[in-house]
Amino acid sequence: MNQNQIILVVFTVVVTLLLTFDIRSLFKLKEHEVSTKNSIRWTAIWILTAMAFSGFVFYEKGFEKFSQFQSAYWIEQSLSVDNLFVFLMVFKYFKVTGKAQHKILLWGILGAMALRAIFIFAGTWLIKITYLPAFWKFTLGPDQVGGEGFHRINFIMTIFGIMLLYGGIKSLFSAEDDENKDFNNSFGARFVRKNFRVLTKDSSDSFWIKRNGKVFLTRLFMVLFIVETTDLIFAIDSIPAIFSIAPDDPLILYTSNIFAIFGLRSMYFLLANSMDKFEKLKYGISVILAFIGLKMLIAPVYHIETIVSLGVILGTLLVSVIISVRTAD
Repeated sequence: MNQNQIILVVFTVVVTLLLTFDIRSLFKLKEHEVSTKNSIRWTAIWILTAMAFSGFVFYEKGFEKFSQFQSAYWIEQSLSVDNLFVFLMVFKYFKVTGKAQHKILLWGILGAMALRAIFIFAGTWLIKITYLPAFWKFTLGPDQVGGEGFHRINFIMTIFGIMLLYGGIKSLFSAEDDENKDFNNSFGARFVRKNFRVLTKDSSDSFWIKRNGKVFLTRLFMVLFIVETTDLIFAIDSIPAIFSIAPDDPLILYTSNIFAIFGLRSMYFLLANSMDKFEKLKYGISVILAFIGLKMLIAPVYHIETIVSLGVILGTLLVSVIISVRTAD
């Protein structure tokens, strides 16, 4: 087996084992039990496992691929925090509590795993075929190999860069309040009600029930669909963002992405109990988005090293967390 095949096999085995244990812990939960201690343990397990896997990537493919994995992982992790805040508002709006939250988040993450695979591998293919003709020649430095090269703009990466830069600047100054949003009129809720038989007032913890020989979807299924469509919207930011790190390596992007999103269920319950302490985090996320967008736009003429990007991402996250904790009431 080659290096990529070995990495993929190890990734599949590790994720399958951890996911199996995670699912088993879900079935052991009581109806309304949400253990902060359990959430802390699983958050630590997923993060430490991702770090260990990145060490395996370093062993197999070297420091550059290790840096790319770390950068893509922390980009997805940071952008997903914003996603979790919205999930918290959705659950609060529909009064979903306890074990039902675990169940929705688990299935939502499994759905995100499939969608991310499609986005990442399709995106890599699109990037490969959308390079524009070279627009000027440049001479490489004495410490570089090749003598001369060409600046080449990629159409898709340029669009992604504009989207991220605009989105980062806009969200930095946005006063949008998801807490007052009517999620019952969101796209996901309207789509489910329009196309399926839904018992919106049913309090069952199942996604569908049978009555008089007919199958009805429940309120819980509608919330799951809202969560999935919300994640789809957030992927418009996070997927282009990680392409700035390794546009030609879908394996690094996918494995780092999956490790990040699989830890979201446990991380959600940590944030749910301390949401007010991370109020400034959204500004850090906005800065990261804008930085990544700028990096993608200037890439044809100036390459920002992966290790520098990783430093900016981690530094911004750390500063925004410290400011959030220090300014929390």
